Amino acid sequence: MKIEQALTSLVIQAIRSLYNSTVESKSIVFQKTNAEYEGDLTIVVFPFLKISKKSPEVTAKEIGAYLQANSPEVEHFSVVKGFLNLVISGQYWFDYFTKVAENTGYAFVPVTDSSPTVMLEYSSPNTNKPLHLGHIRNNLLGYSVAEILKVNGNKVIKANLVNDRGIHICKSMLAWKKWGNGETPESAGIKGDHLVGKYYVEFDKNLKSQISNLKSQGLSEEEAEKKAPFMLEVQEMLRKWEAGDAEVVGLWKMMNSWVYKGFDETYKMLGVDFDKMYYESDTYLLGKKMIDEGLSKNVFNRGADGSVFIDLTPDGLDKKILLRSDGTSVYMTQDMGTAVERFKEFPELSKLIYTVGNEQDYHFKVLFLVLKKLGYKWAESCYHLSYGMVELPEGKMKSREGKVVDADDLIKEMIDTARETTMELGKTEGLELHEAEKLYHAIGLGALKYFILKVDPKKKMLFNPKESIDFNGHTGPFVQYTYARIQSVLRKGGSVVGSRLSVVGINRKEKNLIKIIYDFPGVVQDAGREYNPGVIANYVYELSKEYNQFYHDITILKEENADLRNFRLALSAKVAEVIRSGMNLLGIEVPEKM
Repeated sequence: MKIEQALTSLVIQAIRSLYNSTVESKSIVFQKTNAEYEGDLTIVVFPFLKISKKSPEVTAKEIGAYLQANSPEVEHFSVVKGFLNLVISGQYWFDYFTKVAENTGYAFVPVTDSSPTVMLEYSSPNTNKPLHLGHIRNNLLGYSVAEILKVNGNKVIKANLVNDRGIHICKSMLAWKKWGNGETPESAGIKGDHLVGKYYVEFDKNLKSQISNLKSQGLSEEEAEKKAPFMLEVQEMLRKWEAGDAEVVGLWKMMNSWVYKGFDETYKMLGVDFDKMYYESDTYLLGKKMIDEGLSKNVFNRGADGSVFIDLTPDGLDKKILLRSDGTSVYMTQDMGTAVERFKEFPELSKLIYTVGNEQDYHFKVLFLVLKKLGYKWAESCYHLSYGMVELPEGKMKSREGKVVDADDLIKEMIDTARETTMELGKTEGLELHEAEKLYHAIGLGALKYFILKVDPKKKMLFNPKESIDFNGHTGPFVQYTYARIQSVLRKGGSVVGSRLSVVGINRKEKNLIKIIYDFPGVVQDAGREYNPGVIANYVYELSKEYNQFYHDITILKEENADLRNFRLALSAKVAEVIRSGMNLLGIEVPEKM
């Protein structure tokens, strides 16, 4: 039983004994004691004042005295205004540590046959360009949340919906057809996704030239874009694709195959994977089947031009087109159909989570509301994991103009920076060349992942590669170095796994580490409930920081008392295990040597 649970029962007894009254357990709130005061847990006594009919200070003193008298865990207490600060005995913390010391899964909920099933969609790239920095945040966030949900006792299906069709895909195809001269990834020595992205940018550049010429002839921007020959050609190419034209479909398959191979390389570098792949070319017509359903239920309306829409103005939204007048579907229609198909394919789904940037907040509000109005009860189980955009010190990215931070280039830059920094600090001495290269990769990717995931997903973030690789700051390399430092201590100190720990008196530094270890299960639960890997990232940083203070101030290997030495080695090993577990949930590798 956790100490908070035991103390909750005791507070209820105290109020019954002291004031002849009862309180509900939910009114008893524990907080971490403010660092400037002595204590481990703090109880807020203000909710009890109506019962005690006494001042906050007197009420807190009376309850504190009762707890101290009736609980061996409460060593002593102090009162600061209406806050009762409790000091929990060192014996309690030592006993807790001995229970979890060799229990590697103490913070995790095991998955069973009856565990809920969650589908988490992330990545969702377009096949007209390589992945960029924005995709990196999406992939890292989605993957990490999936891993966190697993250890919270969920069966997780990691899904990727690839946007492999549409006007934007045809733009790259048309540009390659016009100016590619048969170029392939092999002949150009370029990754396939980069090659296709090059032609997407080329199309935009030439289209802008045509629009500029038409505007000089007196057309408006909108008219010029509609009448530009390249735009008319690309629309015709899309029409042919949808009609199954063999030449266009063949070109589409060839260029998409280049992109998929490139994506797979990037995903492997990032360390993310998927259990289920969906393709827009397979799903874009699914929602059209739902149009008649919505019309028959009077949920949808047909416009005078033949289009179909839903009027959501009574719900504080607007009128949303679901089928254009020419009979073509929109993204909303596709997403409706795809959601229905997913719940048909996996009827056991308890949650469907979409990892998509916050510029699509409105889209998902509409999607979930439409599904609810159509009578799908599971619509309540759909959730938009919305996250803020990633910006650079120089501003926003623009794909069509080629002004993006390419994911592959960024990964390479991070590894190169890690190599340079690590060599300067002399942290690769004694390592073989292949070991050093593996270390640079782990540090570079760890820095990237940690810097992105430590930020609350809801917040927009500014990514600065140089700040992310710092062995002394709030960074991935700092946490990685702490883990490697502990492994060095353990190699020198010998294994203590399986050895019985004797009772020792613990000091404040040791107690602080155990308290942080004690918090890990709650941190994992909070991260899962909030879909926020930042909770884990900031936790492992605080644990690493506390261990480094412990390492600096406390003797470990040279401790002459054998029991105390073994305890400190066991404590170090547990800290390392928790760091490794936390970093694994972020998709970050922790090196054994550094």
